[in-house]
Amino acid sequence: MLKLVVSRIFAAIPLLLLVAFLSFVLLELANRGTDPAARIAGEGASPEQIAMVRENLNLDSPMIMRYVDWVLNAVTGDLGTSLYSGQPVTEALMERIWPTASLALWAIVLTIIIGIPLGVWAAVRQGSLVDRFVTTLASLLMSVPPFVLGLVLVIMFAITRAWLPATGYVSLADGGFVEWARHLILPSLALAAVSAAEMARQTRGSIVDTLSKDYVRTARAKGLSEQSVLWKHTMKNSAVSIVTVLGLQMGRILGGAVTVEFVFAISGLGMLGYTAVIQRDLPMVQGVVIVSAIVVLVCNLLVDMSYGYLNPKMRT
Repeated sequence: MLKLVVSRIFAAIPLLLLVAFLSFVLLELANRGTDPAARIAGEGASPEQIAMVRENLNLDSPMIMRYVDWVLNAVTGDLGTSLYSGQPVTEALMERIWPTASLALWAIVLTIIIGIPLGVWAAVRQGSLVDRFVTTLASLLMSVPPFVLGLVLVIMFAITRAWLPATGYVSLADGGFVEWARHLILPSLALAAVSAAEMARQTRGSIVDTLSKDYVRTARAKGLSEQSVLWKHTMKNSAVSIVTVLGLQMGRILGGAVTVEFVFAISGLGMLGYTAVIQRDLPMVQGVVIVSAIVVLVCNLLVDMSYGYLNPKMRT
């Protein structure tokens, strides 16, 4: 297992470099035909001022040289400085990462406590009305974008009934657990709906497939109760595919956070990345991309490590 973890960590390094390089190329193509220095200097700036901005930001260097410089600085924790605000990218990321981390944490928890029980419920009642209801509900939720569901939740629970706040974010340190949770319930529900629906469908399919195995029929023939057959023999053998799907949902949650944070006016990584892309702020975009990639890679590493517990064959 240790060898697996070390190999995954070393394999992540070239992947991060590739992700950073691709984002460099895409932003370079987006900036083609425009002068970032002129935009940063502002309207009415003289040619001398524009040239000074270009020199200070090293915009005259070729893209590959700027990429190499960025990588060398990133190794030391320096992700550069915003082209517009002048704020260090690392500082901006640390300010914005906690709202997004809180939102993602709540979304993952809701995905687990909603998706897995619904999938198990549908699987043990295969072909019944319960199974059809869960399958239909999951298909419906998977077709609704998170920002649309977010607007519906705001109308239902924040505007019509005023039970929960419609916008904003209160940190755990400032408002306590209650206020922190009240501000995150609606956005996390909107963000977790698609993932929970996918989790329910995958859980149902995995358990239905496992229930048809010979060792499950043998366990039933030995007189074991249905609860013992389900939780002791079926769930653990179905958990590998369930955990795999759960790890894949992290990327979906990070991607959906952009629109959800916009709807609920949460100043997180999603809003920071959106603003940076609109402004073509290359250092800030690079920082958001790299942090997101690291989070996804860590989640995938945790999924790989869980295989060793769920499947003894993976331990060797």
